[in-house]
Amino acid sequence: MARATTASAQAWTDAAYARFQSGGLRAVRVEVVGRDLGATKGSFYWHFGNRQDLVAAVMRRWEAEQTDAVIRAADAGGDARGRLSALFAAVAASAPHRGGEARLYVEASEEGVGDAVLRVSRRRIDDLSELLVQVGFDESEAARRATIALAAVIGLQQLAVAEDSSPGEFGGAALTATALAMTVSRDEPTSRLA
Repeated sequence: MARATTASAQAWTDAAYARFQSGGLRAVRVEVVGRDLGATKGSFYWHFGNRQDLVAAVMRRWEAEQTDAVIRAADAGGDARGRLSALFAAVAASAPHRGGEARLYVEASEEGVGDAVLRVSRRRIDDLSELLVQVGFDESEAARRATIALAAVIGLQQLAVAEDSSPGEFGGAALTATALAMTVSRDEPTSRLA
């Protein structure tokens, strides 16, 4: 039998993040992550006070990789239209790496991470709204379109989980192009027709 070892806080976070990506936050269990690492529970408690501290570290990494990095990639796109295109492309490119996020919106309340999910969602909507204002939409229309775009991405992730398929299958280039076209379309929204 292999001897259990200690592991760094980063190793625990990396292993927990891998579990999150494949099975959501429910899959982030100290015993299971410890087995993945071949590490002791003592090693865990050396770095983290409890499972919630480990979940918080996973959420910080999720925010950094799936929001901060995506926004930075989009910012390299030049003018507002270029940044919009780059943003949608970055979201599509990161789709295969958002498996845990697909479950996160359902698990947020029970896992005690609702504030983090709300903060990230608000940042995403605000960033996209700002770009839409820069291409000529008024603030309220930009906010509505940004909210719908985020809801579409989350919905596509939910479809990937429900269909037990790759997250990338529901976030590929064709769907990304359609989502971008719909978001920046100048057609009158149907809600105003009623």
